[in-house]
Amino acid sequence: MALTVTDAEHGGWAVLHVAGELDLVSSPVVRQRVHDVVAKGRHELVLDLSDVLFCDSSGVGVLIATRRLIRSCQGSLRLILPAKGAEDGSHVNRVLAALGVRRLFEVYPDVTAALDEQTRPLTA
Repeated sequence: MALTVTDAEHGGWAVLHVAGELDLVSSPVVRQRVHDVVAKGRHELVLDLSDVLFCDSSGVGVLIATRRLIRSCQGSLRLILPAKGAEDGSHVNRVLAALGVRRLFEVYPDVTAALDEQTRPLTA
């Protein structure tokens, strides 16, 4: 399955919706799109991973690198990893939890919750 990345802006937030498989072949696409957003001066980023069906270590590496980049700009990164979605639960959520890095990210169930400053992130 091919990876697609679409972008939108909501208030002060850039939102990248990623769909497909986040792996060795496709992860450079996500990395480049994140760099493009930051190069435009956008440091508030939501990565919507609710339609990512597969994520390998390369994909996890991109997420960690994105976190590091956004933090270096004093920005904020929020991930969308729904408890149910992308076929019987978020594969990315399970991978991050298995690797012990899920706690590094602010995770929300959907874009609406991520953009609402009153909504608290989901616990790891």
